[in-house]
Amino acid sequence: MSRGPLPSELCLLSSLPSRKIDDKVRFLGCVTAYSTITACITLGHLYPRGTNVAVTVNVELLLETLASEATRTGEWVNVIGYVKGVVGREAAAVQALMVWPAGPMDIQQYEAALDNVQGGGGGGAERSL
Repeated sequence: MSRGPLPSELCLLSSLPSRKIDDKVRFLGCVTAYSTITACITLGHLYPRGTNVAVTVNVELLLETLASEATRTGEWVNVIGYVKGVVGREAAAVQALMVWPAGPMDIQQYEAALDNVQGGGGGGAERSL
């Protein structure tokens, strides 16, 4: 029996609406909006093609340490947190435990790597970290 925290599960942003409440997840997304009033970042990633999922990430617990670039529109960020709500198949809410900038990356190469992991299917590359 492990006494440490549960591992997060690496998943696609587009799969978050199908997650259970309180699942611990890790995902990558692009900042589309940041509200200083609600301390929420809205993230998106139009992958696989045809998806349009928006994820609202509450960063209230991280305000003292959150890097400003993690809230900039267009910035790609990594998130570890708990799923706190879902709305249909198009939206989810996550309470962030950690948020950090992804840094320079080739998003097409990232998506190609996901395709390889998924066998070219474009849906469901998930694993525990």
